Amino acid sequence: MALELRTRVTELLGSEYPIVMGTMGYQSNAELVAAAVNAGAFACLASAMFRSGNALRAEIRRTRSLTDRPFGLNINLFPMVAPISNEEYLGVALEEGIRVIETSGRNPEPLVGLIKQGNARMMHKCVSARHARTAERLGADVIEIVGYEAAGHPGRDPIGTMVLIPSVVDAVGIPVVAGGGIADARGVLAAFALGAEGVLMGSRFLATLECPIHPGVKKRLLEAAETDTTLTLYSKGDPMRALRNQLTERIQDMEKRGASWAEVIDLIGGGKGKKALAAGEADSTLVSCGQAVGLIHDIPSIRELLENIVRDAAMICQRLGTGAARVGSNPAPA
Repeated sequence: MALELRTRVTELLGSEYPIVMGTMGYQSNAELVAAAVNAGAFACLASAMFRSGNALRAEIRRTRSLTDRPFGLNINLFPMVAPISNEEYLGVALEEGIRVIETSGRNPEPLVGLIKQGNARMMHKCVSARHARTAERLGADVIEIVGYEAAGHPGRDPIGTMVLIPSVVDAVGIPVVAGGGIADARGVLAAFALGAEGVLMGSRFLATLECPIHPGVKKRLLEAAETDTTLTLYSKGDPMRALRNQLTERIQDMEKRGASWAEVIDLIGGGKGKKALAAGEADSTLVSCGQAVGLIHDIPSIRELLENIVRDAAMICQRLGTGAARVGSNPAPA
């Protein structure tokens, strides 16, 4: 049985599937983003990884040379050690014809006007129904909501995806993309059953052939269980979920003794993480991944991953006796 996955999310983003690849810092380069969108997902370049607007412009053009499908740009609103001009980078993206801007980390209000003036759609990533309502009021077209299981910065409130998705779907009228703990067809269909119209997966895309991290790090991901992630930097205001390793233990020890932010940055800053990932030193870098790492057992191509998810989702629908051939919009209850 074929399964058609068409929702408001695919219509707004222009993707074949309502599956968004989580923006993953240095990994979300031209090659990875192009591979994801060519396979039917939606993906964004990570603006925070570029030290100048010209460098970002070059990467946008390089991505476009690899795909004729739409892709977006992530604007990171978290505080940065080396701040960049989000307004400049946004301007570059709009000049280059990017029509989906993903904002994450803080209130996007300062950028909303520029996004709308550039005739772009705004996708805001947040961690609560309250933040989702605010983003909708400001003009967001799509909400990405991530539960406590998620990689990266899942927020301070320990609310899991199963509760958070319906809470946010009930709170807003715009389509919701759900993330946190989703790595296969079972998670995708669960998210749709809870009212989402798309899913966000980051950790699963780390363990793909195209992801530019060292094979040794990918092997470490395959060996990890759902209990092998931990939160670091909690005392600094923006907890980060990463693979449990020697570095996360060291950071947590520093936090317990009240180490300053400067001390922590001295340990992890200066491109150390990027170098460690490239060298396969999985214990010397913060490997951002969520609890869904325990569901990852192979390293397929991105196309194989997406095709398997769609195939397995159709089989699940058949097994459940739903007769469903199409997954569509799930409006919030009146």
